[in-house]
Amino acid sequence: MKIAVSGKGGVGKTTLSSLLARYWARKGYRVLAVDADPDANLGSALGIDTIGLTPIAKMEDLIYERTESKKGTVGGFFKMNPKVDDLPEALSREKDGVRLLIMGTVKKGGGGCICPESVLLKALINHLVLYEKDLVIMDMEAGIEHLGRGTAQGVDRLLIVVEPGQRSIETADKVRQLTQDIGLRHISAVGSKVRNSDQEKFLRDNLAGIDLIGILPFSEEIARADLENRPPSLDDPEIYGAIEKIALTIEN
Repeated sequence: MKIAVSGKGGVGKTTLSSLLARYWARKGYRVLAVDADPDANLGSALGIDTIGLTPIAKMEDLIYERTESKKGTVGGFFKMNPKVDDLPEALSREKDGVRLLIMGTVKKGGGGCICPESVLLKALINHLVLYEKDLVIMDMEAGIEHLGRGTAQGVDRLLIVVEPGQRSIETADKVRQLTQDIGLRHISAVGSKVRNSDQEKFLRDNLAGIDLIGILPFSEEIARADLENRPPSLDDPEIYGAIEKIALTIEN
């Protein structure tokens, strides 16, 4: 299964991605966690040292080698189906059953960018052929720009992380509309930083057309982990219970 995690900036996408990755790794899955956010902090949420790991989108020599064109060029001739099958193993780093691959993103205006780096990233995502007990979780950039580039087209399910607030709801609705344009049908929402039943009701009442499959409540442990720059404890009963419910819903 390939899962992409999206949503407005600051809602907890990276926290949810890391917790789901670690949960499924404990259950015996081979998990590849893909950081596709330009701010790239999934590594710290997983407890993986990222020193020396360069985002693939910034690897000019690799992009040139695989596409036969220089990074940042638009138009001209370059390979549209570059070799990528060796990259996940060669460029990832592993801890506790989770491998981290830092993709980076293409910082260009316009959703239809056809450039060597975007072609390489899209080919890599689409290549990730999975076998039984294999799972890919992609922590996407904030907002909806990634859907315009099509990097989420190769996923089986899109999770939209929402917090109790109108701006978060508006972003989720824009994402839902764009998924129809790229043919992505399996989308769900996960509530984040929810403090009480009133906030949960707000989400359920306002997420038009998006199934809310679970709630990750506001957690002092998650807040502390962020301050201390470490992964939240998956052994915290409240966190584990919430993540298990979300994961089992996705699996079924």
